[in-house]
Amino acid sequence: MAGTILVLNGPNLNLLGEREPEIYGSTTLADIEALCRKAAEPTGHAIDFRQTNHEGEMVEWLQQHRKGLAGIVINPAAFSYAAYPILDALKMVECPVVEVHISNVHRREEEWRKNTIMTAAVTGIISGLGAEGYAAAIRYIATQG
Repeated sequence: MAGTILVLNGPNLNLLGEREPEIYGSTTLADIEALCRKAAEPTGHAIDFRQTNHEGEMVEWLQQHRKGLAGIVINPAAFSYAAYPILDALKMVECPVVEVHISNVHRREEEWRKNTIMTAAVTGIISGLGAEGYAAAIRYIATQG
């Protein structure tokens, strides 16, 4: 096995497929997990896929897995804008980290969505490719090790 890629999903992503389908589409989080596993399969990487609505839980996961991973794909969702403990935890991670957003946060109506604080700690960002952004992030991480 080529290593594990941790895929972390933030608040309200458990409601994908129901929540604002005009923005996020009809793809569910289970669909995204299947997409991630399919993208990782030819690379030999394992996927550890998680979702939380709780900032502290996300921090715990990042602290526990700060060493030894092939990479992290994170869709911080609303944590992107004010979750400084998550930002600090990301800064301690010793692997590539790709931030993913399903919608293009830079084209969203709300100005605050354009300013994700996580950019200070991640390797790169994929925004606006829908669920396919997750697969792109996994393919990138697979080339890094």
